[in-house]
Amino acid sequence: MKLKINMWTGILDIVNCVLFAVSWFVIFGTAFSDATRGGNTTGGTAAFFYIMAWTGVVLNIIALVKSKKANISIVGPILGIIGSALFGVTATLAFPALVVLIIATVFTMLQRPAKNSTNE
Repeated sequence: MKLKINMWTGILDIVNCVLFAVSWFVIFGTAFSDATRGGNTTGGTAAFFYIMAWTGVVLNIIALVKSKKANISIVGPILGIIGSALFGVTATLAFPALVVLIIATVFTMLQRPAKNSTNE
């Protein structure tokens, strides 16, 4: 049994990997722009990345619950929660979050049966 929520969670994890990879450059760029031009866009830019990270946490929690009920391995959603939460706590953990999310995406997309499942 394949769950659509796992597919969408894996896609969001991939999107977040790309966003987290570029986040430092974008945040530093807007901070530099604010400093030179007197703007105030850095906070909004950073907020976008944090909102995406916490959206990833929520979606991974939903995938975890649904995978558990469907007797699908929960390794991917657990790693997805950890990876998204790493960035959600602080953007300085973007690289570890990126690595964990790549691994989470692989396990989430595989959707293998849980170890304790029985094939009936």
